Amino acid sequence: MGARKKQRAEQIKEAKKEQYFAILNNCPTSPRKMRLVADMIRGKEVLKALDILRFSPKDASFRLEKLLKSAIANWEVKNSGKRADESNLIVSNIQVDAAGMIKRYRPAPQGRAHRIRKRSNHVTLYIDSKEIK
Repeated sequence: MGARKKQRAEQIKEAKKEQYFAILNNCPTSPRKMRLVADMIRGKEVLKALDILRFSPKDASFRLEKLLKSAIANWEVKNSGKRADESNLIVSNIQVDAAGMIKRYRPAPQGRAHRIRKRSNHVTLYIDSKEIK
């Protein structure tokens, strides 16, 4: 590995130590449906986002609620002695990316077959403390 590449990798590693996030891989929900729920909580305060997800009827909201609780727990571990509800935490960034597809075939009339694509996604959720000016 070259010297510049190694220095850049170390900078990225140090920057990740200051970020608080949780990752959900291979979630069996289509990315489009997950993005609808993710857009509801992007930029909101953490406790308000938990309430939004808890009372949302969508199936993806249950998975995102669990992921948000995991990110809060990661924040509390790194900031020992502090509680998440006392500090001003917000959902700073949430990314929903497509994952692999499971391909199936369904019989169709006249000897044909239709393809069924069962989509899945990866979700990365970042939380950060809100700056009070």
